Amino acid sequence: MLRSLFTFGSWTLLSRVLGLVRDVVIATFFGAGAATDAFFVAFKIPNFGRRLFAEGAFSQAFVPVLSEYRLHRSLEEVRALIARASGTLGLVLLALTLIGVLGAQGVMALFAPGWLADDPTKFAMAVDMLRLTFPYLLLISLVACAGAVMNTYGHFGMPAFAPVLLNLCLIAAALWLQPYFQQPIYALAFAVFVAGVLQLLIQLPVLRRLGVLSWPRWGWKDSGVRRVLRLMGPAVFGSSVAQINLLMDTVLASFLITGSITWLYVSDRLMEFPLGIFGVALGTVILPRLSGEHSSARPAQFSATLDWALRLTVLIALPAAVGLIMLAGPILTTLFQYKAFLAADVYAARLSLFAYAAGLFAFILVKVLAPGYFARQDTRTPVRFAAFSFLLNMVLSALAVYRLHDTAYGHVGLASATVVAAGANAWMLFRGLRATGVYQPRDGWGLYAGRILLAVAAMAIVLYWPARELHSWLLADVWARVGRLLLWVSAGVVVYGAVLWLSGLRPGSLRAPAAHGRGASKPL
Repeated sequence: MLRSLFTFGSWTLLSRVLGLVRDVVIATFFGAGAATDAFFVAFKIPNFGRRLFAEGAFSQAFVPVLSEYRLHRSLEEVRALIARASGTLGLVLLALTLIGVLGAQGVMALFAPGWLADDPTKFAMAVDMLRLTFPYLLLISLVACAGAVMNTYGHFGMPAFAPVLLNLCLIAAALWLQPYFQQPIYALAFAVFVAGVLQLLIQLPVLRRLGVLSWPRWGWKDSGVRRVLRLMGPAVFGSSVAQINLLMDTVLASFLITGSITWLYVSDRLMEFPLGIFGVALGTVILPRLSGEHSSARPAQFSATLDWALRLTVLIALPAAVGLIMLAGPILTTLFQYKAFLAADVYAARLSLFAYAAGLFAFILVKVLAPGYFARQDTRTPVRFAAFSFLLNMVLSALAVYRLHDTAYGHVGLASATVVAAGANAWMLFRGLRATGVYQPRDGWGLYAGRILLAVAAMAIVLYWPARELHSWLLADVWARVGRLLLWVSAGVVVYGAVLWLSGLRPGSLRAPAAHGRGASKPL
């Protein structure tokens, strides 16, 4: 499991690094103006649909059923399930894509209502770009379906590599393609569509080698597909509540001052960096393992796997959150403060990054705890928790917009509301697993947590010095910024690791519980 986590996390790290390069390039060439706001909304709508229907609900529902088929059915039955599930998903999303392209104006009115009356030019640009980006929903959903199959078979590399192509396409469009468009920002929307095609094509050879590649076909009446759909219905909301909350930030941010959407986007991207590298990777890796343990009736091993994942979460998420908070200004300055992205944008984005970073632990916990329900084919319980979390976010977000809509802090209120809602969702997921006895913590948690808190405190003390001197970062040139940032990040990592080592924590404590119950009783 550590090898799988390393493989998935390594490719995701490359993707996130290129994603940061992409955002730096976009910020440098397009700044934080109306055109950039319009593109981010046009891109976020299909991207949200991908996370909602494919990587969120579909994968969470499909992997447990496919794992059961692999254990108890023939290869032909497994191939038939994959073909019918992908065909059904593809045809439904094809219809949805056609509706989205033809009705782009109405869709945009739902997601950015503040622009319809107040900024018709920005609204029209967003509508035009949405017609280019909406087919990405269909293409990337099929990519996610292929990735779910490969993950079930223990292949995590190619699904994690696919997003690299999206970032490369967007970087190329910003650097070289934009001069060929009357509206340069439209080059980014065109690149999103091209990336979707490329990401789908590179999955096919791996599926062929696994022996499961076949033509998709309609399978609405297939018993396996119906099970997936029954699980998928509640999971559409339950597994993607964080994305719904983040999207609602964008909707409500359309009522705030210009630049708010870009500030939220930039700070969210930095928060998504550790969330994607670790949180999404860990949730992806443990779901097939948990599904197999549930299908094989091994509750003790199921609990041990969850315990291992939670310990890794504490080990990685806490220092990542503190590091983002302490170095928010230096990171934003080093990555984005060039040409059209002004110092004022750095100060504004830093405030929302503070809020998102404070909720990073909760965001990752949701990714890790949700598979504990979906692996047992229980989608109803997390839906109840997600519904409460969603309503809480809406109430707090509406209050933030009402009170702060004409100030420079409205986007901070939206980010804070999302964080509070994520924390509530994570707590309810955890309490649900504990109350039902699905998760039983193993011995040693007190000492383990104490060591990590001590190391995090030491790291925070070291990073206090660069955090308090943002003005000097703004005056430095690019290479001075990069050198100083690398120095302080390295110092934080070294201090954190050294304190953990001196306190007695060793790499062997990260070993996952052995499969089939071997080693399940050993403390981590």
